[in-house]
Amino acid sequence: MKIRLHYILICFCCTMLYAQQEPHYTQYMYNMSIVNPAYMINEPSFVEVGTLYRTQWVGIDGAPRTANAFANIPLSDKIEISLNYLNDEIGDNIKQTENMFSVDFAYKIKLNETLNMSFGMRAGFDHLSTNVFESNVSDDPFFDNTQKTVLNIGAGVFMFHEDYYVGLSSPNLLPNEIDANNNVFYQNELHLFLIGGYIFDINSDIRLKPSTVVKYVNGAPLSFDISANALYQGKYELGVSYRYQDAITAMVGIEVLTGLRFGYAYDFNTNALNDFNNGSHEFILTYRFDVLGLSKKFSSPRFY
Repeated sequence: MKIRLHYILICFCCTMLYAQQEPHYTQYMYNMSIVNPAYMINEPSFVEVGTLYRTQWVGIDGAPRTANAFANIPLSDKIEISLNYLNDEIGDNIKQTENMFSVDFAYKIKLNETLNMSFGMRAGFDHLSTNVFESNVSDDPFFDNTQKTVLNIGAGVFMFHEDYYVGLSSPNLLPNEIDANNNVFYQNELHLFLIGGYIFDINSDIRLKPSTVVKYVNGAPLSFDISANALYQGKYELGVSYRYQDAITAMVGIEVLTGLRFGYAYDFNTNALNDFNNGSHEFILTYRFDVLGLSKKFSSPRFY
């Protein structure tokens, strides 16, 4: 059974809409810079690039579709930059689109021989637009096509050890809005993210990583994901995740070639939307390569 998401959106257009607007990422742990500007891969010679595509609530016309391209680039032992481009669309005949580009700057300090802390800042822009051209409400003066480009400033802190990490961040500190004829019908609120994880070495072949992300936004219920990923021989990965009152997820990953990793996640809804969709699919491809041939030689790479 298919339903059109724009019918739902129309119901909210006469009031200000508060919700968790940052896109969901089931495999956020493979690009944590998207939620925390202070994240560092912490390998001075490595550059990591990747892309992610998510299609949510398959079977619902106009359901969210998200694409993300990113790069993590160490400049020195203490300084790292991250680049992120995001395209997020929701709606069918009435379409809301966000295009975001940002640059993160992270600086690391050593707390002791094994524990580090990094501080990050984000600068970029969001281009937000709403298009009603193909809908049957396009002649209504209230439903004008709108677009707006706004500044994006974010900040975060990230503490990490070889065996664990914890971070607190806000990817966008500046709320923004879209209005039509002076009527605000979309407002992006400040989001807070708390992330954490711990790596257990079960034996020489298997590593287990439980992790979590807690998401808070003003006006929306608190949300969190709890995940567990197992890595076998440094190449093969299986995982499960639970998103509070929303979905259960299965994840699989494989290192196809040295440094090249492919991952897939399937979300099964546990809320009322389960009756109207066939789940969500998420694909991620990352490649980590040694630019200068100066990387540390180690037998057990960091598992985050």
